[in-house]
Amino acid sequence: MLRHTEPVMGTVFSVVVRDPGPGTPATLRRIAERLHRIDALFSTYRADSEISRLDRGELGLDACAPEVHEVLAACREAAERTDGYFTHRPGGRLDPGGWVKGWAVEEAARMLRRDGARRFCVSGGGDVQTAGGPWRVGVAHPWQPGLLAAVLGGSDLAVATSGTAERGPHIVDPHTGRPATGLTSLTLVGAPGTGIARLDAWTTAAFAMGPDRALAWVARQPGVEALAILPDGTKRWTDGLPRHLPPSGPADWHPAAIA
Repeated sequence: MLRHTEPVMGTVFSVVVRDPGPGTPATLRRIAERLHRIDALFSTYRADSEISRLDRGELGLDACAPEVHEVLAACREAAERTDGYFTHRPGGRLDPGGWVKGWAVEEAARMLRRDGARRFCVSGGGDVQTAGGPWRVGVAHPWQPGLLAAVLGGSDLAVATSGTAERGPHIVDPHTGRPATGLTSLTLVGAPGTGIARLDAWTTAAFAMGPDRALAWVARQPGVEALAILPDGTKRWTDGLPRHLPPSGPADWHPAAIA
């Protein structure tokens, strides 16, 4: 087994490969380079990033890297799919970060598959893509650091969480311009084949919808389940989520429970 962690994009990306081959160490190095390349293109905290220069009008879209075109097209599709609850222009600024983090996890997973890996887990900032399995994925407790709100399990899963555990309240309802306060944490689980980039964007959008609309919207998405945690600690979930949970259902877990 090989493990690698890479601090980048304001968080930490982690890669675990259960079936490494001779080329896996080199692939992990290329993944780290790719993550930093993505950060250099899309970071809204770097004045010299292409997305910052594009936002200021200093760079035309035609002069941007192909990745910028790809990401902005994906953001437009996500906005349409979520009735505008996903946006890459929060507060009037160009910020595709709601797509980019999951997309970066997806890029790392693609590189591992090209290397021949079939049993791995890539995570970054609340987004997890697994291959093979089974794997167990912990959902961070939104207001009790060091505890888990739930443990999810399965093979070939995509898991994305939006909430207050890592960044505090930061998601805005784009239709009202006000902070989304109806949820404290929302986790979406995608069936095999569900891309983590799309799932990450949908999680952000659904969080902005509030609990009732979010759970109803997720229930209409094939192969996707949700676990919602409300500000009073109440847990709600879609009908198919229990197949990803221990028999006791959603509960508080300590990290030591993960194996």
